[in-house]
Amino acid sequence: VFLACLVVLLLPLIGYLIHWFTTPIRQSFTNLPAASYSHSFRNTSSDREISFPTIYEAQGDLINLSLVVPAYNEEDRMTIMMDETLDYLEKNLKSDRRYTYEIIIVDDGSRDRTTEIGLSYSTKFGSEKVRVLKLAKNQGKGGAVQQGVLHSRGKYILMVDADGATDIKDLDRLFDEMRKIEDAKTGYGVVVGSRAHLQDKATAKRKWYRSVLMHGFHLLVYTLAVRTIRDTQCGFKLFTRASAKILFSNLNLRRWCFDVELLYMAEHLNMPLKEVAVNWQEIPGSKLRLLEAALLMGRDLIIVRTCYTLGIWKIETPEIRELKTQKKR
Repeated sequence: VFLACLVVLLLPLIGYLIHWFTTPIRQSFTNLPAASYSHSFRNTSSDREISFPTIYEAQGDLINLSLVVPAYNEEDRMTIMMDETLDYLEKNLKSDRRYTYEIIIVDDGSRDRTTEIGLSYSTKFGSEKVRVLKLAKNQGKGGAVQQGVLHSRGKYILMVDADGATDIKDLDRLFDEMRKIEDAKTGYGVVVGSRAHLQDKATAKRKWYRSVLMHGFHLLVYTLAVRTIRDTQCGFKLFTRASAKILFSNLNLRRWCFDVELLYMAEHLNMPLKEVAVNWQEIPGSKLRLLEAALLMGRDLIIVRTCYTLGIWKIETPEIRELKTQKKR
């Protein structure tokens, strides 16, 4: 009788844990396909809404660099990052007219003035340089980055956080490494900013408990998913257009651990992949809750490894799509 009562009491808890653990898998099949979304931006010169281009369209006049900035309630932190970034980009453009760029601010369902602040920069610099992509509902950082990347025009695409924690000048280091590793035949290449002290000049300033969390997480990442990158979570990653198109088209996780899934796919596809030390400092105002983050990221790591190992999630490349098309014929 005691055991029967215990089972009855535990069943709801077991059911809840199963539901919680499988949430990312269920969402990956119920979410709208990432490529199915269409978005518009405000053309500040004509004050009209214009559709964003997509990464799948053939474009003859690609710009050099797209910066994708996921932003959720970032009105207090975004202005410093935008000022520093635009100053850096404008100086590069003046010294080399080929250094064309765009910044896509992806407002991930913010409830503050994030969109208004983004549009103020679009008005000042023009919508060819700064565009705001507003999501009606919060999709998570991964979903926001995914939509920004899939609607970008750059030959190279930089994922960068809205808080400006990484020094934008370190983009030069990422580009230097990209020139060394980019595959001339496939166009693949991924360079990841790192806070892992890969060189003496790289400095990381963070609170001790965040460091403990980071090192524990890295151990799990190495064990379950990514072997070649020590710091998978730095929000400063540079992709070639060819790499971004495949990786973000196949991305399943739209919240926690999406960075790990991207790098897991890049390793699986043998894309040139390199880690470069950057200067980073913790910016006040983070919305991360450490205990919740630890549980969710641990869960998602297991999900990534399990789903790709069992074939629940698959990576579709242009070659695979071509084979599928031929079979249908």
